[in-house]
Amino acid sequence: VFPNRFLGQNFTIAPWVAQKLVEYANIQPTDVVLDAGAGTGFLAHFVSKKCKEVLAVEKDPRLVSILREHVPSPNIRVIAGDLFRTQIPHFDKVVSAPSYGISTNFLIWLFNRDFNVAALVLQKEFAGRLVAPVGAEEYGWLTVIAYYNVNVEILDAVPKHVFYPAPKVDSVIVRLEKVARDPRVAKNHDAFIKLVRSLFVHRNRKVANAIKPFIRSEALRDNKEKTLAVPFAEKRVRALLPENFAVIANELYS
Repeated sequence: VFPNRFLGQNFTIAPWVAQKLVEYANIQPTDVVLDAGAGTGFLAHFVSKKCKEVLAVEKDPRLVSILREHVPSPNIRVIAGDLFRTQIPHFDKVVSAPSYGISTNFLIWLFNRDFNVAALVLQKEFAGRLVAPVGAEEYGWLTVIAYYNVNVEILDAVPKHVFYPAPKVDSVIVRLEKVARDPRVAKNHDAFIKLVRSLFVHRNRKVANAIKPFIRSEALRDNKEKTLAVPFAEKRVRALLPENFAVIANELYS
């Protein structure tokens, strides 16, 4: 099977990578595990030996056929379709090497799910955005959203030669542990993401100015008063701590 470059497919072919992912996810016999973008079933096969069930999600019809015909484990449930448009049953953990082109959408989707731990292979540069320090060039809206949803650990470098075909970028294994730092953020998660993304469009502006487009677009009541009362008004967006964004959101929607 030749990988589909249009779909960003790079197949993991090293057993040690699969073993590390299983180890870091701490797979238990009672776990239901998601493999998003299951490909030829390489990871799913390793995971299935340790867990109750693997949900192997794949949108490429060629690979779906291979999964159904050639992956022998009886506890691998093949789900054909686009992850973001398909009803996915509950899962406890995630072991996956998703296509790098969907990394952002995949994490936002995942943050809205009730899971415990995810062990993922991600692009090194992308993973760096998840843990970037305040004020760094890589610090952005994704850093903040990750902070409110998961603890992030970057664990191992993954060489290019363990993929087929070899990607042009460096990769790492990342462990995500689900957390809930602020129940108010969790309750209005989509609105919070929209606010944070809007602010980082103007990352070098002071909050008082950067927030005006968001307030107008959301048609919040008492627009002028909301702008005047916004916390951290004189700080640059890039200098805000992750926890500051929840304070701003809660003030806007109070």
